[in-house]
Amino acid sequence: MSGREGGKKKPLKQPKKDSKDMDDEDMAFKQKQKEQQKAMEAAKQKAAKGGPLVGGGIKKSGKK
Repeated sequence: MSGREGGKKKPLKQPKKDSKDMDDEDMAFKQKQKEQQKAMEAAKQKAAKGGPLVGGGIKKSGKK
């Protein structure tokens, strides 16, 4: 047994699948993902402006 053969063997690389064949469901799913991404970007822009996100909450009085 030689020292060069020790260790894990690398798995053979699988050929890449062609994802060019997309049906209507895939197209709708990708469109929905793009819309969600745009909504997240808009929310990030709004949050970056600053200010309170929520106006409510429990107000504490100074009395004991």
